[in-house]
Amino acid sequence: MNRLKNTFAIGCLVQWYEIELVDEYVESLRESINQFDNKDNIFVDFTLTTNQDLEKIDSNITMTEIKDRFSNMMKDLTINYRVTDELVTIADYRRKFNDDYCEMVDVLMWGETDSLIPTQTFQILDGLHEQVKENTPKYISFFATCKMWDDSWKPLEHPDFTDKPFVDGDTDNWWSLRYNMTLDEMNKINNKVEELDIRVTDSYKFNGCGLVISSDLIKSGINIPRSVFFIHEDTAFLNSMTKMFGNSIPQYIIKNILLVHNRKHPQKRNYIEGEGGIEGRDVGAKRLTHDWYMKANKMCEHNAYNMFNQSKTYTWKDVFDV
Repeated sequence: MNRLKNTFAIGCLVQWYEIELVDEYVESLRESINQFDNKDNIFVDFTLTTNQDLEKIDSNITMTEIKDRFSNMMKDLTINYRVTDELVTIADYRRKFNDDYCEMVDVLMWGETDSLIPTQTFQILDGLHEQVKENTPKYISFFATCKMWDDSWKPLEHPDFTDKPFVDGDTDNWWSLRYNMTLDEMNKINNKVEELDIRVTDSYKFNGCGLVISSDLIKSGINIPRSVFFIHEDTAFLNSMTKMFGNSIPQYIIKNILLVHNRKHPQKRNYIEGEGGIEGRDVGAKRLTHDWYMKANKMCEHNAYNMFNQSKTYTWKDVFDV
């Protein structure tokens, strides 16, 4: 059998307070790489930022311990990784990742610390790219996702989740929004698949967790604008793409292979000064205790939706301006 020669890059930003979470993502990534024949065709990229401009570390751990733990996780992976004390947000990292790798590989994938990557990831992306690269060299793709909060996400939900009930606050049932699925549970679902169900749409729907992008799309000028300095980078990417290409870019949905997004994982925010006494599994509530967060969130959202309008572009300076 002839081996395909397509190349891939997957990149992930790790904030220092995610150190208790990232090992699960790394293990899923390791399994997916080991299942792929052409391991040398996969470029793995990580950045750990130890910056404390936004959140301060508490006394329960040292930054040296965090850096050592991170380095130990990287040891048996053939990767590019760096540790920086600069303020690096998810928008900053993904913008640079796209720029750095679009001329090195055929396909880019956005990793995320609270995700679990399917074991079949690179086998599937290899086959998909080989099939579509001649007719649609510019495309995006997305694996099936877990239960989401409204019906607009149904096209992306894995079939095992679609007809399950939505109960806000449910943490016990495997299909619920707030349930934290394990790697074994994800693999059990995906290992049942005998034939892939790949669908195509131009009614775009995706988030940043696990987004797959052909490098030709980045090379054509689509990226996260610098005006989006914190979050909403997926929205900004989508708005840039539709502004330039309309609905001519296909989105391939791998409907029956699940990529887990444990977006409410209780280990997403640890060792942050002032957050230790906040009760509840919803880690988002912890970040909301910081005055700067809501300002930065709203300003980035404004920037993401007004990139092509004659309106003010906000920056970190505006967030902290008194």
